[in-house]
Amino acid sequence: MQSKDAVNAIKDRLKIVDIVRRYVDLKRNGPRWMAPCPFHQETKPSFSVNEEQGMFYCFGCQASGDIFDFYGRINGLTFRESLEQLALEAGVSLDSPRRNERAGGKEQKTRSNRQQMLRMYAFATEHFSKMLQSDDGAECRAYIEKRGLENELVRFFRLGWAGRAWDSLANALHRANFDANLAVEAGLLGQSEKGRRYDRFRCRLIFPILSLSNQIIAFGGRIINDENKEEAKYINSADTPLYTKGEHLFGLAQARRGITTKGHALLTEGYMDVLTLHQFGYENAVGVLGTALTQAQVKRLSGFASQVTLLFDGDRAGRKAAFRACEMLLIRGMACTVVLLPDGKDIDDFLRNDGPEAFENLKAAAPEGLRFCIDVLKVLAPRETIEWTRNFLRQVELPELLSPYISQLATHLQLSETVLREGAAARNRQNRDDRHKARTNTLTRQNMRDHQIMMYAVRYPNRLADLRALGVDMALQSPVARQLWDKIEEYGEEAVRSLDERETDFWFNCRGAQAAPRDNGDNELNHLRNAMENHYVLEQKSSVSAALRENSATGDFETDLDYLRALQETLEKKG
Repeated sequence: MQSKDAVNAIKDRLKIVDIVRRYVDLKRNGPRWMAPCPFHQETKPSFSVNEEQGMFYCFGCQASGDIFDFYGRINGLTFRESLEQLALEAGVSLDSPRRNERAGGKEQKTRSNRQQMLRMYAFATEHFSKMLQSDDGAECRAYIEKRGLENELVRFFRLGWAGRAWDSLANALHRANFDANLAVEAGLLGQSEKGRRYDRFRCRLIFPILSLSNQIIAFGGRIINDENKEEAKYINSADTPLYTKGEHLFGLAQARRGITTKGHALLTEGYMDVLTLHQFGYENAVGVLGTALTQAQVKRLSGFASQVTLLFDGDRAGRKAAFRACEMLLIRGMACTVVLLPDGKDIDDFLRNDGPEAFENLKAAAPEGLRFCIDVLKVLAPRETIEWTRNFLRQVELPELLSPYISQLATHLQLSETVLREGAAARNRQNRDDRHKARTNTLTRQNMRDHQIMMYAVRYPNRLADLRALGVDMALQSPVARQLWDKIEEYGEEAVRSLDERETDFWFNCRGAQAAPRDNGDNELNHLRNAMENHYVLEQKSSVSAALRENSATGDFETDLDYLRALQETLEKKG
């Protein structure tokens, strides 16, 4: 089934009211259903669901959309992930014969390997969970009890135990007929120089790392005896086809509803910190997976919340990490505050010894992100401060934030506001010129024929059959155009959900308020048909001319005359 057909089939089989009810307490109000909005904090019911139209709308935060928009937003999923999960629930197949034909053997094998890896990780999670409950896991259970983690939390985060044996998981995977080579590629097993496979995680408390579609894609492991200085306290899965370090956040799959409900996120450093925060009721807590915060993680988190509370250690390393995290969040337009814990204490120590009330006081007194950065900058040399400020303002993504940022930085760092504003204005002009140049270069690379074809395809995605009849799908030259064509062919009107930033700009340029009305498709198609006929004539002329040049060296004058007659016919068509 084509994805655009699948979208309609899913909407026919799954009612938006039934899906929304899983997350929201809906009450009938005339032709609509009403409730407090799950996407922002409120007490009055401003969230409305229109069952007949299959749409939702919030009069408070203006969140709106159909069943896919709601399901994706409440669960933190992309449109494709929402489509796949709802299709599975509705019993709708997403397989497209045309897509499968294009995919070829290599892509099909990649998808198959990925699915096998996901099954291996699910199997390994069950294996580690059973090991935790076995005699071998007694020491780990004692550690969990000592750390005060409740059984419900252990089950919720699906914690496990990797035993002491070198081949416990390897043997279990072998008995379940999993491919050992694929298990090595997936990062579950290691392999010695002699080819022997062994468990990568041994004698550690295991933390499964979930994707936003609730699939286990990696593990973190912690030693349970802190006196063992010879081993790293934590190890994490290496990059695999399922998992890229620096793109995911620990606990985000479990915390997304808490983040959405509370309207902000708590961001901390360690696995145990996240668990402790959840146990104390902070169900909007996530962790950075043992690395410095990355732009990819900021982007992922920004899909759930516009405000973040950073929880870092109060030592020099913690302050440095908080400073860099603030910078990245502020650049993206997110609000943040910084909680630095007292020296020598992590969040687990603080909550268990000082209590939630002291933690709330610490949060209430936390400085706003830009003010924290300013306080750090005040102790730097003036040259470093100016360099950081210019670089920071150059990266700010939202133009409307530049003015307040400049005012605060100039006031508190005793910098010239005029100079900062002039510099920001010059950089904005340069950015606009660069974007215009990039768009122009893109169109040049695509060539104008591809541009003309794709403009019609975007404006009238329901008329791709007419375009195929003209042979335009075979005439597309650039990978950019072919990729956009494939998406429109697969999703139809819903293609806009799966476009990248450049494709989205093109889509709205063709269909937005500034574009011509989409009410004369036949006339636009005739213009395109004429353009394509001219293109084919020119292609034929070029081909005949090339053949004539190549044949002229052979002395075959009879063939030359045939080519000349063909060229004359081509030129007459052109005229």
